[in-house]
Amino acid sequence: MFVDQIRIQAKAGNGGDGCVSFRREKFVPKGGPDGGDGGKGGDIVLRTDIHKDNLVDFYYQPILRAKRGAHGLGKNMYGKAGADSIYKVPVGTVVYRIPPQKLEPMLTEDDRGPAPTKVRIDPADCQLVADLTEKDQDFILCRGGAGGKGNTHFKSSRNRVPRQYTEGESGEDGFFLLELRTIADAGLVGYPNAGKSTLLSKISAAHPKIAPYPFTTLNPMIGVVEFPGYARASVADIPGLVDGAHRNVGLGHDFLRHIVRCKLLVFVLDAAGSEGRAPLADLGSLRRELGLYDPKLSERPWMIVANKMDLPGAEENLRLLQNRFADKAIVPVAAEREDGIAELKDVLGRLLIEELREVPPK
Repeated sequence: MFVDQIRIQAKAGNGGDGCVSFRREKFVPKGGPDGGDGGKGGDIVLRTDIHKDNLVDFYYQPILRAKRGAHGLGKNMYGKAGADSIYKVPVGTVVYRIPPQKLEPMLTEDDRGPAPTKVRIDPADCQLVADLTEKDQDFILCRGGAGGKGNTHFKSSRNRVPRQYTEGESGEDGFFLLELRTIADAGLVGYPNAGKSTLLSKISAAHPKIAPYPFTTLNPMIGVVEFPGYARASVADIPGLVDGAHRNVGLGHDFLRHIVRCKLLVFVLDAAGSEGRAPLADLGSLRRELGLYDPKLSERPWMIVANKMDLPGAEENLRLLQNRFADKAIVPVAAEREDGIAELKDVLGRLLIEELREVPPK
């Protein structure tokens, strides 16, 4: 199961209460107050892990809890602090806080499954809390409550037998939306059956599902491409887009969110038009969909891979692409026969290693 967007509920631990106590010891007159403070509640912490690739753990555990702090004790003994609860998430996880006005319909729905896992909310309606893009990065999602004060804090010359204390504060809580945006150096973008999965399997050691029907790939697949000089880059196979994807037609937003972080866009086109579409029109539609989803994607560096060059009609369409986009890198390949793969890796290496030495786009 692949989960890249999920709704969770988090509740940090409450602080322990302060203690009301007086020193009672043999041969020690006028002992006085000695009530200790309560312990701090545990935090809810999200920690990025490079070995995680999706949010499936939260599908089975959508409610996150941390332990409360212990109450204070006599003899000025502080209560034990509650242990932090650490939950591991993939690198590239975006955290949103769901506003209160969106919570009411969610809490009143009659679901048979765990309600937090059934996402029916747009991230655009939520408040961005954190964008976790580095490995081993910690983010405190909810802070534990502070411990209460014992009666020793309230003693004075006028209040020698204080019976006041404070209760521990409540830990932070709330509903959150976790969204995974795949982090990769390059993203393979194209219509269904353009040959993206086959291409990824030829340039890397990845083994995506390959079949002669559309939408074979339903989840992003990442492969690592090796270059000379021990250099490497990650390439993501983005599931096939369709017209209207920016309006969330089909699985539009589920696919498009994984393109946002790619430094280089690689448009994989069916140069032979074997699906009854013109490659030049396909490229225009794909770039338009990306621009409508996020205008920043229109400014992202990109190149073209003209696939299926072993089929009739591919040479003519390739010339049309070269005439229209003379300033762009266009690599003709026949991925199934591995023709042009070496040249493609050279071009990828040049664009990714030499021209794109920068932090991945957010």
